[in-house]
Amino acid sequence: MKILILGGDGFCGWPTALRLSKSGYEITIIDNLSRRKIDKELKSNSITDIASIEDRISTAKQYGMDIKFLNIDITDYNALYHNVKTIKPDAIIHFAEQRAAPYSMISNKERRYTVDNNIINTHNILNSIVDIDKNIHLVHLGTMGVYGYSKDFGDIPEGYLNVKINSTQKDVDILYPTNPGSVYHMTKSIDQLLFQFYNKNWNLKITDLHQGIVWGTQTEETSLDKKLVNRFDYDGIYGTVLNRFISQVATGNDLTVYGTGGQKRAFIHIQDTAKCIELAVNNPPSDTNKVRIFNQVSEVKSVKELAETLTKENGSISYVDNPRKELKENDLSVKNDGLKSLGFKPITLSESLINDVKFIAKEMKKNLKKENILTSPRW
Repeated sequence: MKILILGGDGFCGWPTALRLSKSGYEITIIDNLSRRKIDKELKSNSITDIASIEDRISTAKQYGMDIKFLNIDITDYNALYHNVKTIKPDAIIHFAEQRAAPYSMISNKERRYTVDNNIINTHNILNSIVDIDKNIHLVHLGTMGVYGYSKDFGDIPEGYLNVKINSTQKDVDILYPTNPGSVYHMTKSIDQLLFQFYNKNWNLKITDLHQGIVWGTQTEETSLDKKLVNRFDYDGIYGTVLNRFISQVATGNDLTVYGTGGQKRAFIHIQDTAKCIELAVNNPPSDTNKVRIFNQVSEVKSVKELAETLTKENGSISYVDNPRKELKENDLSVKNDGLKSLGFKPITLSESLINDVKFIAKEMKKNLKKENILTSPRW
């Protein structure tokens, strides 16, 4: 099976490319290396040493993972179209979006870039599938953030909310009402509408994976060689909350919790990200009457719970003003039956796994810049 991975040099894309290549798929990565450029612009630096894309590709080949790479910006439709037509993929995995909520809220420059990049990329991909081969299965990495963070409608379902229409008394499924908390999340909400429209008009095979917050850095494949290592962002812009905590503990700094820490979030390990995408690729939707949506999450924890787990043996918690406009506390319950029905067995936040990631962070502590930790913009 031929798979085209868009944004395959990124935090989720790279370990996914390695896993799928190791599993025997024919992998081509398309990436414009924009994440590396943003890293230089922000001077945020991954705590792990990231090899060049050329070194990554050549090292992967030494371990039997033959991955092709094309440096292309897919906001250029003609370039995307030409390569999709040439490669003839069976599936396209779409990671090619600016993925950080804080980055999307820094200023008008970042807000406009996030919208222009994310929406154009998604729309170009859908058009290329319609124009070239409507049988291509599109697998998109979405976010749990499109739902918001409340139980106003009960447990968060997988994409669709069943409602009764008062005037007709009919039960219908509608897209879960979106409640984005940032420009980034807004673009993912627009993605949903684009998918719904193109599915309705051209019956495209689309799997939209609404992913929780990712933690960890290493997978079985990235741990094979130092040149295959994944990103480990800890800063206030791209660093996910748990990775930031792990970096702080491992380097002897206080854990910085926004507000009361009562915000509940859904989490997933980076290795499970790659596993879930492989499950989606191996099991394309048989029913194309609507977009298939799975919640790609392992468990729900509050920020305070995470902080207390990591400081159980040493370290302390420092509570700081929350730069985000959100509830001080929220309740959250998420359904994830879809991927479990395909065989997904989640890695949970066990102490041993957290220690593993702490060890990785500690080994790289020379790279940590304390001044980068609290860099989130206010919104």
